[in-house]
Amino acid sequence: MKLSNSFFYTLRENAKDEDSISSNLLVRAGMIKKSSNGVYMIMPMGKKVLAKIEDIVREEMDSHHAQELLMPALIPEDVYVASGRRESFGDNMFSLKDRYQKKYVLGPTHEELFAAAAMMDGKSYKDFPYNLYQIQTKYRDETRPRYGLIRVREFIMKDAYTFDIDEAGLDVAYDNMYDAYCKIFDRLGLNYKIVRADTGLMGGLLSEEYQAISSIGEDTVVGCEGCDFSSNLEITEVVDTTQPEEGEELELETILTPNAGTIEEVSEFLNQDPSTFLKTLIYMADDKPVAFLIPGDRDLNETKASKLLKATNLEMASADVVEKVTHAKVGFAGPVGLEIPVYADRQVLKKKNFTVGANKTDHHHIHVNLKDFDIAEVADLCQVRPGDICPKCGKPLTFDHGIEVGNLFKLGTKYSKAMGLNYLDANNQLQPVWMGSYGIGLERCMAAVADQYNDEHGLKWPENIAPFKAALVIVSMKDEKQKEAALELYEYAKEKGYDVLLDDRTERPGVKFKDMELIGIPHRITFGKGVSEGKAEYVLRSTSEKQEVALEDLKSLLDQIYTK
Repeated sequence: MKLSNSFFYTLRENAKDEDSISSNLLVRAGMIKKSSNGVYMIMPMGKKVLAKIEDIVREEMDSHHAQELLMPALIPEDVYVASGRRESFGDNMFSLKDRYQKKYVLGPTHEELFAAAAMMDGKSYKDFPYNLYQIQTKYRDETRPRYGLIRVREFIMKDAYTFDIDEAGLDVAYDNMYDAYCKIFDRLGLNYKIVRADTGLMGGLLSEEYQAISSIGEDTVVGCEGCDFSSNLEITEVVDTTQPEEGEELELETILTPNAGTIEEVSEFLNQDPSTFLKTLIYMADDKPVAFLIPGDRDLNETKASKLLKATNLEMASADVVEKVTHAKVGFAGPVGLEIPVYADRQVLKKKNFTVGANKTDHHHIHVNLKDFDIAEVADLCQVRPGDICPKCGKPLTFDHGIEVGNLFKLGTKYSKAMGLNYLDANNQLQPVWMGSYGIGLERCMAAVADQYNDEHGLKWPENIAPFKAALVIVSMKDEKQKEAALELYEYAKEKGYDVLLDDRTERPGVKFKDMELIGIPHRITFGKGVSEGKAEYVLRSTSEKQEVALEDLKSLLDQIYTK
């Protein structure tokens, strides 16, 4: 491609409304442009990168026996009502009506439609297994879009679905997709970890995520110093290493604690360590108030709490609800005498003579013990934190931030039962199909690579997905020898099918060099004053290494670049 007659631009200044290095660089490199909050245009140079990511994904999916199709983005709302997910998606789903007032949504994900498509072939056990996928735009009305392409309202996703007659078949299909995903992310050059994760709205038997390690990652990836354990923060078990407290159980007392409604304030007022307190947190679980009791120096893991209650929606109760339930202002809730279910973290069972709110404004109970209140259920409810140990080997845990770029789900029979996707087994009996779901965010991958591959000069794309592997830069368009040498190599590249960028603009040399660094071209061949001596300059973007190359050796150099 010749830049002189192409749509190409870069920005010298940082983008004012971008909140991450990757999004700022992608905007400055002319690869993306914000259209509205959480919605981006993919510009020509960015489309080149995205297309190469798509090619890698397609190659691996096809080689792992998946067949591509394309689903509609405009979907009747009834489809999600039938599967029970319309309420779960809530306001995150874009909804509209047609001229006949029929309700539609813009597809946030397509499990239901793939189940419907599978009904066309899956009549007998002999029809299975098979694997279907698409690369298509998804829509989700994110509350707070951010980090450029990382969290958006419109995005391109590869989603695949496998169909089998039993769990053993699903296991084989899942392992096949696991292998495909590893190959995809390896080819993209990503530094990633595979972690166990919550199944969330998708539901099912198992979920694993591919997390690209990043300082701006919204997820916390928990690892281990001593083994290969890896998990998402939201489901990581807190290994309870605390010892049961000894001593005589004292009698409960109620004391005045004026204006001390937080753990910090009460511990300071009573001159006690926060670990001697228990926090009582009031939540609304599907519109019903519940209480969670955890150690005062710990945080509640809302994912674990939601799973325990099988709640579709779990959120902190409002101040009005807290006051109604506890008969006290916020900050003085406690389990004693509470008339709603109390769910306790398992560490609570080892406590004695602890301090809790008294359900009376400006008052707390001290010397509280388990005999003083009722517990509905005990579970691991706390968030794991630095200092905790690995549930697999007992060594200290590690913590990284990650961007979720891909996920795998063993859905089981959840959607097939909801959508009536059945098959006739060998005994002519109807059985539900076993499904798996597998997703990759293509634009997220692009942003994650940009986040991991950059320096102070711009992007440093891996060769597999760079918009062009090599750029030929003419220092002076007034120098006929420079132009002649560059054009000869350019024509050779075209004949060989090499996708080369030719910078034949009339810009200053410094502008051209900075642009090539900014857009992240891996290899640059510069035709400058050395041409008169039969030489060009070769620069490797990843290391900034420079060397002189004889003009007669340039074709061989291109061959090495494009065929290795």
